[in-house]
Amino acid sequence: MAAEGGEELSGNGDFEESSAMEASEVPPPPPIEMVEMSEEDNSAAAASEAPAGLDPAPFSIPQAADEEEGGLPADFERLWKASNDNPQDFTSWTDLLQYCEQENHITASRQALEAFLTRYPLCYGYWKKFADLERRAGYNSKAEEVCVKGLQAIPLSVDLWIHYINLLLGTLDMNLPESPQRIRSVFEDAVVAAGLEFHSDRLWDLYVEWEKEQGNMRNAAAVLDRVLKVPTQLYNTHYDKFKEHLNSHEPKEVLSPEEYEELRTLCRQSQKAERAEQAQEEKQERPPGEEDPSTPEGTDSEELIQKIREQVLLGRDKVYQDNEGEVRQRWNFEDSIKRPYFHVKSLDRLQLRAWHSYLDWEIAHLNTDIKAHDQDSNQVATEGSEVTAQPSEVLEAATIVKDDRRVRILFERCLIACALYEEFWTRYIQYLEPQSVEEARALYKRACEIHLPHKPNIHMQWATFEERHGDLTEARRVLEALERNLPGLAVVRLRRAALERRAGHLDLSESLLQEAVAESKEKPTMHAFYSIKLARMLQKLGRNPISARKVLQEALEISPDNDKLHLNLLELEVSGDPWASAEAVQECVTRALAAPLTPHTKILLSQRGLQFAEDYSNSIQSVLSVYEEHQKLLKELGGTKREAENGEEEDPEKLIKSEDGSPVAVSAQVPPTMPHIPITTPPPPVVGSDVSAQTGYGGYGNWYQQSQYGSYGYGNNTWNYNQGYYPPS
Repeated sequence: MAAEGGEELSGNGDFEESSAMEASEVPPPPPIEMVEMSEEDNSAAAASEAPAGLDPAPFSIPQAADEEEGGLPADFERLWKASNDNPQDFTSWTDLLQYCEQENHITASRQALEAFLTRYPLCYGYWKKFADLERRAGYNSKAEEVCVKGLQAIPLSVDLWIHYINLLLGTLDMNLPESPQRIRSVFEDAVVAAGLEFHSDRLWDLYVEWEKEQGNMRNAAAVLDRVLKVPTQLYNTHYDKFKEHLNSHEPKEVLSPEEYEELRTLCRQSQKAERAEQAQEEKQERPPGEEDPSTPEGTDSEELIQKIREQVLLGRDKVYQDNEGEVRQRWNFEDSIKRPYFHVKSLDRLQLRAWHSYLDWEIAHLNTDIKAHDQDSNQVATEGSEVTAQPSEVLEAATIVKDDRRVRILFERCLIACALYEEFWTRYIQYLEPQSVEEARALYKRACEIHLPHKPNIHMQWATFEERHGDLTEARRVLEALERNLPGLAVVRLRRAALERRAGHLDLSESLLQEAVAESKEKPTMHAFYSIKLARMLQKLGRNPISARKVLQEALEISPDNDKLHLNLLELEVSGDPWASAEAVQECVTRALAAPLTPHTKILLSQRGLQFAEDYSNSIQSVLSVYEEHQKLLKELGGTKREAENGEEEDPEKLIKSEDGSPVAVSAQVPPTMPHIPITTPPPPVVGSDVSAQTGYGGYGNWYQQSQYGSYGYGNNTWNYNQGYYPPS
């Protein structure tokens, strides 16, 4: 954890160096009989829950009346405007906060801190500064409220919990009987929320010392007992403190009554067995009826007390050894994490990889326990044993729950340091969703509404999640909010239209696309894009080619040089009634040839028109007429182009964009002129050419290749589809 106070601030408002306490007390790694961990051994930890004792109301700090006379400081408005005009600029916020702190103006500071922490709630140092601001001004209740709101936002912050507890210790009247109970309740909330954090040692130590100060030695021992099972950085010091505590007090003062009586009985029986012969001899020498003077009723001998202590430590030593094994497995992962706190600065790849590796290991650790538990359960079922929970099975189930909490805690820790990375939010959601849809939904809400308001991918994932779980209203709301936040993002509008289409609201889907077309007239490229999408919907789903044609024609008036519009309009025409579309197809080709398109696109469209005439024309004269126009176009484009069209020098690198925008290889083949040779073998009865297939029109890219039909004619002249129709040129 970062240390508190100072001038060189991290993104949390605190020092970036480690505190003196942590630096001096960090132990060396556990003994190196540890097993070497590989990348395959990866797994993950447990999610922190909101503190049980805290008000779950949404984050907001109530406005207070201005206590100060006069207006805000001189430069406040300028810095405030800079921050709000560009809320993603973290530096402008820190400049504003530093200025307010220098001016020592509570109203300005409160306003700035409220706005800043709404956008960056993981900066625990600024929550502490806010609470201190209210406390110095004499508003203790507001200082407490600030701490509570901060802990709702970042319940894993050990520093913030300690700050909150110290605030209560400094403001509550401890002479009141309810005050100690409230402090203890907050301590319990703290260890439940953050006690499994690897760096939570200071919180546990503070809890133990407070219980000692209250004279509750048994409670202090119980807290030490709990932390002995938690893998933390200073795990070994807790065991030392437990031994010191046990040796400083009689066992009956620190152990629970049940454990003390059990161990006392066990030790007395052991003691009697060891001294059976000696006791018998002493009994013979004493007068009849006289009791053993060394063990008065109701008291324990020093020897018995020491035996009880030995038995206590014997049981705790096993717990300590198991916990040391857990720490040992995690030590290298923890050591590789260099920035556990939030900051807007990017993390390097090594740090991101370290978090992924740690999560991999912790999840694998959990899955291993689940698999072992399932195997044991199956074995019991196979053997036909009674369906009763054995102690070992109950223990395994408890272990799985514990490991799940560790996975969740690790995810929450990761989302503090990596809050600006969608990949970790998505991974955590994927982990939670099989267990609880509501928890996954809450995580989407936290990610999208607080930390990643300008990252569209996770918002669209959230909308998909809601649609998949049947909440179309929420899916619509998510996409609409995203579009308001990021206006003009085409993929969001298309997602909205697709959502309505899947819901059976074709009219709403069409309306959304029409609105997009109307709003994008000043942006020809986007206007053409939306027009094509709308025309396809009208044609394919609305069965309304007339409206689709109108949409494309209006788009061509704005963007006559857009080849995709011409290609889609031509496709619409050729897909209609072949006998009724002949004139419209040729009109479409004529329009394209007169437009400022590239020669390659013109040849492509002309070839498609020729293909349509060949396939569907009722008159050979009309076919020949189209063919002659096509030949004139080829001559106008130059001889080198003709050679390429004849297949002698095809350039495989030429690409055009398909209708959906993806690159598609295009062969610019057009019918070559017929060689001066007689036809002795008629061509096979095939239709069309391969041009349309290679531009996304039909999927017949290899239909007319020489490899399929062989060679027809004489010499090296391959058969040409057009030879049977046209005279030589």
